[in-house]
Amino acid sequence: MTTLPLFFLLPSILGAVLAGFVCSTMGTFVVRMNLSSIGYCMSHAAFAGAAFGILISIDPMISAVLFAFATALVLGPLSEKARLESNVVIGFLFSVMIALGFIFLSLKPGEAATGRALSILWGSLFSVNYDNVLLLSLLSFALLVFVIVFYKELVAVMFHRKLAESAGINTKMFYFAVLFFTGFAVALSLKLVGGLLVFALIVNPTSTAYQFFYDFKKIMIISPVIGILSCLLGFYLSLIADFPIGAAIVIVSATGFAVSLIVSPKRKKGFFLKSKQKLDSSYK
Repeated sequence: MTTLPLFFLLPSILGAVLAGFVCSTMGTFVVRMNLSSIGYCMSHAAFAGAAFGILISIDPMISAVLFAFATALVLGPLSEKARLESNVVIGFLFSVMIALGFIFLSLKPGEAATGRALSILWGSLFSVNYDNVLLLSLLSFALLVFVIVFYKELVAVMFHRKLAESAGINTKMFYFAVLFFTGFAVALSLKLVGGLLVFALIVNPTSTAYQFFYDFKKIMIISPVIGILSCLLGFYLSLIADFPIGAAIVIVSATGFAVSLIVSPKRKKGFFLKSKQKLDSSYK
C-alpha cells in the first residue's frame, strides 16, 4: 500500500469527487438519449488531443479540451446534415480519433513510453493539480446551473425529441449542449481516469442508477452519488493495490453495475410478472 501525506493526495481526491460528479451527471443524459457511444468518441478525442499536445510540446490538457470541443462541433452538425444516425457518426469519429492518438504518440517515440504519455491512457494519481481541480469546479458549477435552469426542456428533449420540437423547444441547442458538456467533462477528467477508460465513468454509474429507479429526478441525484463513490473507492483501491487509478475506478464502477443487475428490483419485478403470466396461462 502506498502511504502518502493527505496534503499531497488532496488535489487527486478533490479531482476524483468532481470528475465523478460531472461525468456521471452527463451520463444521465447520454444513457437516456441512447448516445452511450458519445462517451467512447469524446474520450478518444480527448486522448488524441492530449497525444497531440505531447507531440507539439504544449499542455496536453489544453489540446485535449480543444479536440473534444472540435469533435462536438463536428459531431452535431454532421449527424444533422448527413441525415445519419448519431451513433453512425460517433463510430466514425471514434475510429478516426483513436487512430490519430496513436499516430501522434508514434511520431514522438521518446515520449510514447514515458509516465506523462501513459498517464493519458489510464490516468495517474499524481498528475492532478489544483488547476485541474479549479477547472472541474467551474465545469461542475456551470453544469449544475444549466441543469437547474433548463431542467424541464432537457427532460422533454430526452424523452421525445420530436414532441419537444412540436412544443417549440429548440432541441438542437440542447443536443449540442449535451455534446459540449460531455466533451469538457471527459477532457478535464482525462488526467485522473485516462483517455481509454473515462467513458466508463459516464455510462456505468447512470446504468447502475437505472436499475433501481424510474423517477428521472432520483436518477439525476443518485447517478452522481454513485459516480463520486466509484471514484473515491477506485482511488482507495489504486492506493492499496498499486493499480492505475483509471483502471481501479472502472473496476469499481463496473462491479457496482454488475451487482445492481443481480439485485435490481426492476428485474425481480419483471421476473415475477413473467412467472405470474406463465402460471395464469397454465390454468387456462
